[in-house]
Amino acid sequence: MKYFSTRGGNERLSFEDAVLTGLAPNGGLYIPETIPSLPQDWQTKWSNYSFQELSHAVLSLFISPTEISPSDLQSLIEKSYQSFRSEEVTPTIKLTKDDGKDLFVLELWHGPTFAFKDVALQLLGNLFEFFLKRRNEKLRQEKEAKGEKLSETEKHKLTVLGATSGDTGSAAIYGLRNKENISIFILHPKGRVSPIQEAQMTTVLDSNVHNVAVKATFDDCQDIVKALFSDKEFNNTHKLGAINSINWARILAQTVYYFLSYFSVQRQLSASSSSPREIQFVVPTGNFGDVLAGYYAKRMGLPITKLGIGTNENDILARFWRSGRYEKVGEQSQGENNATNPVLGSSDGKQATTSAGGVKETLSPAMDILVSSNFERLLWYLAYEDAAGSDNQRREEAGSTLDRWMSAVKSDGRVVLPTSVLELARKDFVAERVSDEETIETIQKYFSSKSNPYVVDPHTAVGLAAAEKIASNAGISDTTTQIVLSTAHPAKFSEAVSRALKNESNFDFEGEVLPGEFKGLLDCPRRVIEVEKPETELVKRVIDRVAEEARTIPSTSAINASI
Repeated sequence: MKYFSTRGGNERLSFEDAVLTGLAPNGGLYIPETIPSLPQDWQTKWSNYSFQELSHAVLSLFISPTEISPSDLQSLIEKSYQSFRSEEVTPTIKLTKDDGKDLFVLELWHGPTFAFKDVALQLLGNLFEFFLKRRNEKLRQEKEAKGEKLSETEKHKLTVLGATSGDTGSAAIYGLRNKENISIFILHPKGRVSPIQEAQMTTVLDSNVHNVAVKATFDDCQDIVKALFSDKEFNNTHKLGAINSINWARILAQTVYYFLSYFSVQRQLSASSSSPREIQFVVPTGNFGDVLAGYYAKRMGLPITKLGIGTNENDILARFWRSGRYEKVGEQSQGENNATNPVLGSSDGKQATTSAGGVKETLSPAMDILVSSNFERLLWYLAYEDAAGSDNQRREEAGSTLDRWMSAVKSDGRVVLPTSVLELARKDFVAERVSDEETIETIQKYFSSKSNPYVVDPHTAVGLAAAEKIASNAGISDTTTQIVLSTAHPAKFSEAVSRALKNESNFDFEGEVLPGEFKGLLDCPRRVIEVEKPETELVKRVIDRVAEEARTIPSTSAINASI
């Protein structure tokens, strides 16, 4: 299996090189040359597999055994999920609503940082370490054959660079802390992540972890990361690796829980009904990575109906599925002042914007994103399906088309896609927008349920509200069962949850919701580097300086600083 860029070109990479490279030199994202089909006996053979066993089965379809042996892959998987608090890793629970209908929730937050991103980032951190150790061992043997020793400066190393709107940062840090020959720099928008999210990142004091707080939006941080990856000289100097969901390994790791949940729900349904049911997954999403994993599972052969997308008021995806326009700000918002007041649980300060294209601050801050990076991967498949000619001709045309579309988004802030492309997108997806008011109402509704009182975080609430809208507006059949992905533990957004449930006399956040791991976290020592403006050169200086300090005093930890 080889991997190539969504924006074309002749480059073909191994799985290892695609993972270590992250972002293609031409700005595209890596995707597999083919999407493998499931084995003929997968439904019977895999039906009672554990998460770890399913992970091995699915990943083996995309990773050649000559790259990672089956035994090494199994060891990597076991190591990655041994710290999860649930034996199932990602359990699926049934909620019976007050109208008597069943709804399932796929809980993805049982990892070390209580967020869905742990599922992929624990594995990705171990993959990084595995590949580097193997490369350095080969280099050591080559040096020894010449009667030489491998010096520290000659070793293969990796500088992992990422941007976060909240959960990616802490999950990446926990996945890479104290990893040999790896340093990690995480950019976050200062004052625009929840207090718990910020504390989870900045209280990790391992010497290879560097938090960079930029006075900017998440999209600014993400643009800086992309600019640094596109800077060939800087990239070659620091050997950059991607931790954001632009890294293919993250998408691949996340496909596994769609299979696990599918089997879990089928078992639960068969125990109560003999009638076969369709399965629909509904995913709260901002950067499109989580729902894209479901798309790959569907393309592989998982028998599910249209994937549901839930967006908050930063609704670029919902607007695309409505109009075919992929644009940073909708026509109805042109000229509006998008600056908003602080929202409990999402920010400590006002998120002012200077143009009509600004991010709206919402109760679900991890989804406060203008442009969904992973959407580019789906667009490639849509462009390919819309093209004519041989397979090679369609691939070449899809790459050229993607390059043109993404250039338009960058320069003009929008691209209008052909109706034929929109219709292709509507075959596999349906999308709904959820407001902050609806988010609050949904948190209240599920907590006050007479059948199954359940506390959800605001992102999960977006998914639940979107599921109800999809069931109503899209007219799904009575034989369809919905599974909503729950992406974060409610304690990660405590102020938003507490605000929604402040009038509920039986709500006990400290006693029933707050995990022991969070108690006292806000008071722990922190280490963070502040950058005053969203300028790529300023971040480059931070990375250059830290790298120089590491060369001169290898055991040093970067001190608090501002640039």
